[in-house]
Amino acid sequence: MVEPARILVIDDEPALREVLVMVLIRAGYEVRDAPSGEAGMRVFAQWLPDLVISDLTMPGIDGIEVLRRVRLQAAETGRDVPVILITAYGSTGTAVAAMKEGAFDYVAKPFNNEELRLVVQKALAMRRLEEENVRLHAALQSRYQMGQFVGTSPRMQEVYGLVRRVMGTRINCLLCGESGTGKELLARAIHYGSDRAQRPFVAVNCGAIPEALVESELFGHRKGSFTGALRDKAGYFEAAAGGTIFLDEIGDMPLAAQVKVLRVLAERRVSPVGASEEVAVDVRVVAATNRDLAAEVKAGRFREDLYYRLNVLQIDMPPLRERGDDVATLAQHFIEKFAEEYGKPLRGATPEALRLLSAYSWPGNVRELQNIVERAVALESGTLLTAGALPERLQEGLAAAGAPELEEEFPTMGIDLEARLAAMERHYIEAALAAAGHNRTAASKLLGITFRSLRYRLVKMGLEAGDE
Repeated sequence: MVEPARILVIDDEPALREVLVMVLIRAGYEVRDAPSGEAGMRVFAQWLPDLVISDLTMPGIDGIEVLRRVRLQAAETGRDVPVILITAYGSTGTAVAAMKEGAFDYVAKPFNNEELRLVVQKALAMRRLEEENVRLHAALQSRYQMGQFVGTSPRMQEVYGLVRRVMGTRINCLLCGESGTGKELLARAIHYGSDRAQRPFVAVNCGAIPEALVESELFGHRKGSFTGALRDKAGYFEAAAGGTIFLDEIGDMPLAAQVKVLRVLAERRVSPVGASEEVAVDVRVVAATNRDLAAEVKAGRFREDLYYRLNVLQIDMPPLRERGDDVATLAQHFIEKFAEEYGKPLRGATPEALRLLSAYSWPGNVRELQNIVERAVALESGTLLTAGALPERLQEGLAAAGAPELEEEFPTMGIDLEARLAAMERHYIEAALAAAGHNRTAASKLLGITFRSLRYRLVKMGLEAGDE
């Protein structure tokens, strides 16, 4: 059950204070009152209310000073507490001045009870929205900080080092790498690790915007500037004001638009379609591409001057096939993530599954690995992700990955085939039991046979079975 909001009423007139308390309690709020600004601030410090309603004119600490102290004390605890002022008729000029200092609103005497309730509702709703906004920003910062990146390979350590060095600056960055390597994730980490974290992060897929709409989408337009422009619209650069704009697949941007982007980077101003005046923009630009932009410049498909504007610092994201043991680390990370999402008891992968994952070339990089692990987790029913849950393109390597080494020449004296096969069978069963922690159900899955078949073989070979 949601607790009622707490409201502190400060007024030196007992009759008015009593009315305010009664109206607010009837509206479902928890209310405390104080007869002066000094007493009100003591209650505020002890009770930490969600909203303060104060008379504007009081002896001693008046409403303006209450407003200043509430804002200061609330800020010290990382909170935002709105203040509503009660003003006498004819004193609205002072109340408006107080709003410029940060008061949420004012109510003039004699006030209407319903009017008061509406102002209170709006103030508390605004406070909830602001708290939710702060919470979401904190969650985003936590999600995209460098510590959330998975992988300790030397190639990724180089990336981490570069990102940490540029986080606190505003220089433009160019992220290069194959599709699926995590370029947008890296761009978000750069943004949320900077002093722009509280401002917008706007991601734009340059290759997905029709050429005829690129200018309008990036820089905005004015009403009536072209057919269908029914109202003014801010472009992506304006939407990212104070924050970061991420220009993904910048290599797919038409040459005509490249000229205009270059001008924005040089002058920090945009010219909306149909506008007579330019608009100043303060944005950090992070671009990304899976193309060789230097080669695109030589071929005349990308402007050289824009390339150098964007490429103040280039960060190369390595493909997954060059990240060594990061494949196994990432696989474990995704297994845990999706096991929790799907409510599965999975705690890891079998050695065979890990061999297949590590041997695959991963043309789709981390994105492909994530998708494959999610699919496998959804299909798996045991406690370990097995090779059988992986798709066919990985299964094709199963025989090669698990085939025993054969003798190059058949011995002239012959072999005891039954004994050789029995020894091999015993070896693999013992290995599967050890890998499964002597859980026969899990071991049977590792071997690709039924539980009954495994039990039959254990009895035949005289092996002691472990606990299920």
